[in-house]
Amino acid sequence: PKKEPAAEPPEEEKPKVGLKVVGKIDLDGAGKKKPAPEAKEEPEAKPAEPEEKPPAPEPSEPEAPEAPAAEEAPAETEEPAPASDETPPDEQAAEQPEPEKKDDVIRAEAPQLRGVKVLGKIDISETEKEKKKKKKEKEKAKEKKGTEGKEEDSSSGRRKRIRTRRKVRASATDGQGGSARARRGRDEVKEVSQKEIDEKIKATMARLSGGGKKKRQRLRRESRERQREKQEQRELALESGKLQVTEFITVQELANLMDVDVTEVITACLNLGVIVSINQRLDAELIELVAEEFGHEVEFIEAEEELEEEEEIVDDPADLVPRAPIVTVMGHVDHGKTSLLDYIRKTNVAAGEAGGITQHIGAYEVEVGEERRKITFLDTPGHEAFTAMRARGAKVTDVAVIIIAANDSVMPQTREAISHAQAAGVPMVFAINKIDVPGAQPEKIKQELANMNILVEDWGGEYQCQEISAKTGQGIPELLEKILLVADLLELKANPKRKAIGAILEASLDKGRGYVAKALVQNGTLRIGDPMVAGEHAGKVKAMFNERGQRIKEAGPSTPVLVLGLSGAPQAGDRFKVMDSESEARQLASKRAQIAREQATRATKRISLDEIGRRLALGTFKELNLIVKGDVDGSVEALSDALIKLSLETVQVNVIHKAVGQIVESDVLLASASDAIIIGFQVRPSLGARKLAEREGVQIKLYSIIYEAIDEIKAAIEGMLEPTKEERIVCNLEVREVFKISKVGTVAGCYVQDGKITRNTHVRVIRDGIVIYPTKEGVVGEIASLKRFKEDVKEVKAGLECGVGIKNFNDIKVGDIIEGYEIVEVKQKIT
Repeated sequence: PKKEPAAEPPEEEKPKVGLKVVGKIDLDGAGKKKPAPEAKEEPEAKPAEPEEKPPAPEPSEPEAPEAPAAEEAPAETEEPAPASDETPPDEQAAEQPEPEKKDDVIRAEAPQLRGVKVLGKIDISETEKEKKKKKKEKEKAKEKKGTEGKEEDSSSGRRKRIRTRRKVRASATDGQGGSARARRGRDEVKEVSQKEIDEKIKATMARLSGGGKKKRQRLRRESRERQREKQEQRELALESGKLQVTEFITVQELANLMDVDVTEVITACLNLGVIVSINQRLDAELIELVAEEFGHEVEFIEAEEELEEEEEIVDDPADLVPRAPIVTVMGHVDHGKTSLLDYIRKTNVAAGEAGGITQHIGAYEVEVGEERRKITFLDTPGHEAFTAMRARGAKVTDVAVIIIAANDSVMPQTREAISHAQAAGVPMVFAINKIDVPGAQPEKIKQELANMNILVEDWGGEYQCQEISAKTGQGIPELLEKILLVADLLELKANPKRKAIGAILEASLDKGRGYVAKALVQNGTLRIGDPMVAGEHAGKVKAMFNERGQRIKEAGPSTPVLVLGLSGAPQAGDRFKVMDSESEARQLASKRAQIAREQATRATKRISLDEIGRRLALGTFKELNLIVKGDVDGSVEALSDALIKLSLETVQVNVIHKAVGQIVESDVLLASASDAIIIGFQVRPSLGARKLAEREGVQIKLYSIIYEAIDEIKAAIEGMLEPTKEERIVCNLEVREVFKISKVGTVAGCYVQDGKITRNTHVRVIRDGIVIYPTKEGVVGEIASLKRFKEDVKEVKAGLECGVGIKNFNDIKVGDIIEGYEIVEVKQKIT
C-alpha cells in the first residue's frame, strides 16, 4: 500500500516535478550525495544483489570511460538522444546517459532510474578513487625526481620546471568548464589531441612569423658579442702595446686607451710645444708622438668603423633571389664608353654631354637578350680629373668593362682604371672598340695588355675579351653575353625583403624639387616613406624616379633611382641605409656631421700651421683662394681635387668652400672677405649674386667643361709665380788683336762670329774653354766701349769687326773668345 501512493505522485507531476527530481539525482550521482538514496531503496535492491555481484566488475570497466562523457553531455545534447530511446531493452547500460537528458527522463520511470544508478555509482567511485590515487602518487614521485635532478644541475633548471607547470595549468583551463580537478590528467590527454593541438600550432606559427622582438633581441645579443670581442681585441692590443684609434680622438680618450692619467698626456703635449685641453681632438701626427712617448704603437682605423655599430642583418638563404649585375664601363677619353651604352640603350646620350665628355656618373638599367635579363650599367667619366668618381664606381660594381680603342693604345687612364678594378677585386671584361675604323689593330691592344700581365682568353688567359664597334653594333651582343657569363659565375643574390642599403652615385640641388640624390640600391628594397641616412644627411624618401624620369614606388636590388627627401646633398660615394625611424636617422647624420666638422677644422689648422708657416718664411709665398660651386657633388669634388693638385711650393691653392647649387650672395660675401675667385661648374649666379659681385669686385668664372677651368686656373697660378731668370747666349767674338791705350786700358780687336753684340750685352772671357772673367759670384762682365773704325756704335752684327773694351778687365790675349749673353726673365709654367 505504501508503494502505490509513492508511485502516483511522480506520474501526476511528470512534466514539472519529475524533471527537477531527475536532475538532482544526476548531480548527486556525479557528486558524493549517494548514501541518502541508498538507505531508502535498500529493500528493493536486496534480492538483486546476489545476481548483480558477479557482473559488478563488467559494468565498472565501461563506466570508467563513460564518466567523462557525462561531463561532455551539456555540450553535445543531441548525440545521446538515440541511446535514451533504447532504455526498455537495455536498462543497465542505457540508463546512465538518460539522467543527463531532461526530455528522456520524462518518459523513464523514477524507481528504475534510482535503482540502477545506485548500483553502478558505488563501483565507479571506488575504482576511480583507487586509480587516481595511484596516478597522483606516481606523478608526485616523478616531479620530485625531476626537480631534485634539475636543482642539483643548475639554477636554469628551475625555470624550466616552472614553465612545465604553467603549461599544465593552461591546458587544464582550456578544457571544458566546471569539471572536477581530480580528472585533469585524463581530460588533458583526450582534449590535446582534438582541440588544443590546432591552437598550439597557431600560437607557435604566430610566434615564428611575427617574431620581431625575438629578432631584435637576437641582433642585440649579437651586437653585444661583437662589442665584447672588440673590447677583448683592444685589451689584447693594449697588452701588446698597440693602440687602435681613430685619427681624431680626444685627449681624454687617448689617456683612457693608454691607461694613464689625462694630465700626463697634456704634459706630454706641452713638452712637444702644443697646448691642448682635455676634450680637444688630436691629429694623427700628435697622437703618434704622444703614444710613442708612452711606449705604444698606433694603428689608425676609419672613423666610421668606430662611430657606427651597425647590426648586420644576416639574410636568410630562403629569402635570397638572383639580382642584376652592376657593370661599370671604364676607359680613356673618347674611346667610346658612352657610345657603347648609347647603342645598348638605343638613345643618343652622347649628344647631351658637353664636348662629348661624360661629366656625371650615369646609371642605366637595360634588358638584354630573349630572356630579358637586366643589367645595370654605370658610365664613369674617363678623364683624369674624375679619378675619385671612377674609384667610387669601382666600389659598387660587380663587373668592370674596360673599353680600349683599337686605333689607339692602352692609355694612362686605361691603366688607372685597370688598377682600380684589380684593387677592388672586380672581374674585368675587355672591349676593344672602333674595329671598323681604318688602322684598327686589336692584336696590338692584346699585346699591350699581355705586357701588363693581363692575358685575354684568345691568348690563353682568364680575361674575357670582345672586339666591338659601338657605331655599327658589331660584337655588342657577344659582349653582353660575356658580361652575363662572368656575372653568373659570381652567383649574385640579394634579399629584397630587408631594409635597403646602397651607395650614392651623385647628388644635386634641383630648384623645384630640392636635394636630389642618384642612388644605387645594392640590397633590400627602397620604398617611399622609408627613413634613410646618407653620409651627413638624413630624411624620408618623398618620391623616387627611375633613369627615364618615371615615378616608382619601390626599388629593388641593383636598381638606380633618383631619391627626393634628403636634408642635403651627400657626397658621391657615400653609403646610404634605411633606418628604423626618422629620428634615429637624423641622430646618426648629426653625429657624422659633427665628426666631419671636427676633422676638417683639425686638418686645416694643421696645414696652416705647418705648411703655410714654413712657406711664409721663404718670403715668396702666395695663396689663391677658390670657391667651387657645381651642379652635382661628384663634379664639385673632382674639380676641387684637380685644382688643389695645382698647388706649388710657392703658391698654395685653397678651396675654402665647395658646395652644390646656384652661386648665391653668401658665396660672393665669402669670396669678398677672403679675396677668393668663384668658380661655377654647370651653374649660374643668381641676379642678386651677380650685382653684388660687380659691386664688391669679386670675379666669377663659369665653365661647362672641366679642362677649361683647370687651364684658366693654371694660367692664374702661373701669373702669381715669380719669373725665373735665365741666360741666353746672343753672340761669340774672337779676339784677333789687342790694343793697349793709355787712360782707357786694353781694347780687343774682335771678329763677330755669330749673333749680334750691343752695348748692354753681358760678356765673359773664355780662354782654352775655361772662363777667366768673371770668376767671382755675383760679378757680371760689362762692356766699357764698343767701337767700329774709331766710332762708337750701339751694335755690331755677325761677320763684322769691332773694338771691345771690358770694364775692370785688361788681361785679354789674342785667341780668347768673348761670349755675349743676356739675362731673360721666363715665366714659370705648371707641367
